[in-house]
Amino acid sequence: MTQPPNQPPPGGFGAPQDQPPGQPPIPPQPGYGYPQSPPPPQTPPPTAGNPYAQPTQPGPYGQPQQPGPYGQPQQPGPYGRPTQPGPYGSQPQYGHQQQYSQQPPTQPQFPAGPGAPGGGDGNGKGKRNKLLLITAAAVAALLVAGGVTFAVVGGDDDGGKKKSEAKNKDPKPSVSASANPGTGDGDGNEGKEDLNEGRRPGEAKVLWYKEAPKVPGSGGDAPGMWVEGDTVVKAAYKELYAYNASTGRTEWPAIKFPQKICATTKTATDDGKIVVAFKDSAKSNAKCNQLQVIDLKSGGKGWGKPVKEEGLFDFSMQSNLVLVGDVLMVGRDQSGTALRMSDGKKLYVAKKKDEGTCYPSGFAGGEGRLLMALSCGASTPTEHDELQQLDPKTGKALWTKKFPKGWRIGKVYGTGPTIVYLANEDRKRWNISVLKENSDQTRSEVSSDDNFAPECDTSVLSRELGGCLGVTSDEKYLYLPTAEKSGANAIVAISLATGKEAWRTKSPLDEKMLPLKIENGELIGYVEPSYDSGGRVVSIATSGSHKPRTLLQHPKGTSQIESGFYSKDIDYVDGRFYLSTTSITGSTTGQAKLMLAYGK
Repeated sequence: MTQPPNQPPPGGFGAPQDQPPGQPPIPPQPGYGYPQSPPPPQTPPPTAGNPYAQPTQPGPYGQPQQPGPYGQPQQPGPYGRPTQPGPYGSQPQYGHQQQYSQQPPTQPQFPAGPGAPGGGDGNGKGKRNKLLLITAAAVAALLVAGGVTFAVVGGDDDGGKKKSEAKNKDPKPSVSASANPGTGDGDGNEGKEDLNEGRRPGEAKVLWYKEAPKVPGSGGDAPGMWVEGDTVVKAAYKELYAYNASTGRTEWPAIKFPQKICATTKTATDDGKIVVAFKDSAKSNAKCNQLQVIDLKSGGKGWGKPVKEEGLFDFSMQSNLVLVGDVLMVGRDQSGTALRMSDGKKLYVAKKKDEGTCYPSGFAGGEGRLLMALSCGASTPTEHDELQQLDPKTGKALWTKKFPKGWRIGKVYGTGPTIVYLANEDRKRWNISVLKENSDQTRSEVSSDDNFAPECDTSVLSRELGGCLGVTSDEKYLYLPTAEKSGANAIVAISLATGKEAWRTKSPLDEKMLPLKIENGELIGYVEPSYDSGGRVVSIATSGSHKPRTLLQHPKGTSQIESGFYSKDIDYVDGRFYLSTTSITGSTTGQAKLMLAYGK
């Protein structure tokens, strides 16, 4: 958008527009400063929905404007952009909505903003919906209790001499497999099931595949996936597993936690350490306040400690762990505690600003920056949100940006520079603002006729501002995936300087393509699988020709397994692609999917 810093379009910040027909109203989000309701009953969502099959909305008006004070006459801008039902108040509670990851979620979303994680293919095609139903049925019918690691043997490049189709279904555990049933452990290279059978020339190999540990019927979380050298580490329910990147063999013994894992740091320190948070009991109201440092290279444990709540309405049923250099921020509802990563020493508490009026509502970090969102003046005429950049070591606010009433901070799409997504529930509008470096001043605002569909956790209790899948940025562009009702989508590069589209590139398949990260000056993207093709990893030049170049073509024979990771974490490192679930469904017939690795 081209709106200058802190400037509203005519009629005030986000002039009223009609809500699109057929869209349900967005229930208001409870103001921060009040006790949160307990999580709702865990009722799985229906399987036939597609969260991206939403009517697209008319585009923003976005015209170039000159800076000026609030209320100065201006051209209508994207703050007047209508939205669909959004993430506030209508999403399941964090820790529950992801527990049905083996079924496609159906929650609606803002068209430009964060969608529910793992939202299927994002194009609404009937064939895709049919695939989801078939896959769900295949999972229920074919997964049985037994070993959890499956053979990845044979499968030479002369795939045409084998069967025309591989086992395009969830592999059955072999009774002779050496893996321990239901543990997520095993060597990843033994057993009778050959996932590379029928692999065609040019297709990547399945390096290894893991099933999740058994969990209760209510399911469990599986947050975090880290690649440290030749070791891949994955959290699942109450355990932490380490696999060899190439073979899937166990690198160090699984670490067992006394209670459910409830949060992890998304990234590791420079020397390969992470923090895992787990519950303090098995009760339904247990606190997510027990911390443990883990060395990814060795599996060794560092310091561990509980973190207490700070204040009357400071709840820790869920926590958000943000790592910035040698500082760990433990975000909770209405508070946050900063610890020194090296020794666990408490540095400061990020708590209420202007006692009784502003409460911390989320944290994000990266590129040496720590951001904190504040919800202020709940249920008063001055209700509004603020965003602060904090000195990670002291907690001192370096700058504060205040947003007009009605505009809620939804997600942070980037920290270097700061890119923030906002939504106005009452007026059904969205805004993506790019801030100037180390400043509260607006550099640009996104102006586009497209609807965008990154995959984010948009649940009410989530305190995590970052962590969206399918959005990234560099020093020139913000990269977002479009949401299409049918057919291939596109990745749009938006200029950080102007907020306008600089270029776009279409998905090479009739499926959704997500931007992942910038690597060696090129954009790495992931194209989701279809019923007749495996997914693929592509490289997109950020200058010159933007045609996607295939780096890794996943085999058709495992496309249904690949497409079954509805709530997912993905990464591409050193020529290998890793796909894992972020939540685990309870099952009495067998284990759910945990992780899949492809390579050449």
